[in-house]
Amino acid sequence: MDIEKFKREHVDLLAAVTDLRELVQAGVQEHAEAIVHQLVTMSSVIKLHLAAEDRVLYPALINAADPRIAHTGKQFQEEMGDLAQAYTAFVSRWNLPAKISKDPQGFRSDANNVFKALHLRVQRENRELYPLAERV
Repeated sequence: MDIEKFKREHVDLLAAVTDLRELVQAGVQEHAEAIVHQLVTMSSVIKLHLAAEDRVLYPALINAADPRIAHTGKQFQEEMGDLAQAYTAFVSRWNLPAKISKDPQGFRSDANNVFKALHLRVQRENRELYPLAERV
């Protein structure tokens, strides 16, 4: 299976997280509007990526002849639901500049938790899932 597009999307996503971190470090209150814009942009990319994984990647893995690949694909798909819900809830909580400006420390803390989990997920997919997908 050709997964180069998925890999590129991971690179783009991690770059977007880096851009968001730079905005936060430059000042949450001062850059609240740009932070919201970045979150909205990232959300679109993430939603498209997740939809492609659900429509193409996971079904291919789950239907693989190798039971280990099928099991791993199913496991990753099930785990992804929790992270997707956490990210969606995070964006809903911080979808307005006023919300971010009102509680910059709360935003920082919440963002650190969500983006740490997202980063770990991307790393796991790159290290564990994508090599299996390349064998399908």
